[in-house]
Amino acid sequence: MFTRKIQQELSQVAAEYPVVTIIGPRQSGKTTLAQMQFPDYCYANLEIPEIRKLATEDPNDFFSQYPAPVIIDEIQRVPELLSYLQALSDKATQSGQYILTGSHQVRLHETVSQSLAGRTALLSLLPLSIEELKDNNTAEIDRDSFIYRGFMPQIYQKNLNPTRLYRNYFQTYIERDVRQMINVKSLIAFENFMRLLAGRIGQVVNLHSMADDVGVSGSTLKEWLSVLEASFVIFRLPPYFENFGKRIIKSPKIFFTEVGLAAYLLGLETAEQVSRDPLRGNLFENMVVIEALKARLNAGADPNLFFFRDSKGYEIDLIFKKGRQLIPVEIKSAMTFNREFAKNIETFSKIAPNVEPGAVIYAGKLTPKVSGNKFVHFSDTASILTMKNAMGMKNAK
Repeated sequence: MFTRKIQQELSQVAAEYPVVTIIGPRQSGKTTLAQMQFPDYCYANLEIPEIRKLATEDPNDFFSQYPAPVIIDEIQRVPELLSYLQALSDKATQSGQYILTGSHQVRLHETVSQSLAGRTALLSLLPLSIEELKDNNTAEIDRDSFIYRGFMPQIYQKNLNPTRLYRNYFQTYIERDVRQMINVKSLIAFENFMRLLAGRIGQVVNLHSMADDVGVSGSTLKEWLSVLEASFVIFRLPPYFENFGKRIIKSPKIFFTEVGLAAYLLGLETAEQVSRDPLRGNLFENMVVIEALKARLNAGADPNLFFFRDSKGYEIDLIFKKGRQLIPVEIKSAMTFNREFAKNIETFSKIAPNVEPGAVIYAGKLTPKVSGNKFVHFSDTASILTMKNAMGMKNAK
């Protein structure tokens, strides 16, 4: 089992709230995390039909058979339990008595906000980060291998074939979850949509232009995209447009929360194929953006991540907003140092207020500074998002 960065935050909120809810994509390690952190707790998995039937038909009996402290897995399968948890948590004399996990953030947010407001802490767990793999001595710092293999814990724990895992993951989890939430009339159309999305990583997606290719309406694609986001399959990186006028792009960019899934949908079956693929740069950007997202979520913090692009095509790949300060980040898949990589950051520092020295994240090993901007190897992405490093970057050597 892997030590997870979020464990410190989990321990802290479990000491403060009677209920802790851990959400995230399927197979990201939520159950393993909960059982590792709370090994003596009862455990109920609502994916098991018999347990789900008991919880649905006789909640009081369910809680008598699975008394606190208890871990309840996939709580979104029986959201009615949250009303009972409201009363039980109010009677709890100790914190951290109920640990919930779930895979649909919209459905859980709605029910949690209604039933457990003020009673639960909400944490988001994504698949393994490079930082976690390094800490567990399992990381070979290789750009193309990471993109191909992705970061699902089972790949590293059981040495599974990534192509086979993501094929099964897509067929058994994504298609099933989507069909539970919306009426997908054509799985072929949905699969085509997923593959088209993978081909547009890091782009502002025009759903209406994709509608003809998929064979469904733009409004249907919009609904599908919302469900994919709710199921933690994709992440929308919002634009930063404060105080820049009307010439700024105000639509989000699309990334996959698991870059290995995106590589599978693009038909990449080896790391060598990744290295030669024309979308390698997009996949690399996807990996880095999600590494930044993981670092923020593992710390129990809001993402505060954006990008910047104007109507003329000038762009900053990633912006971390720290209070009122902006830290611009450029992402390059190249392994060779090039001072021109920092050019957009230097321009952004002149046109935007409250900009701190930024960083170029790339695949090279040299880590110099150019005009105060740090070059960082992609395996150290998390370092630029810590308050200490962000504030101290001006003085970094």
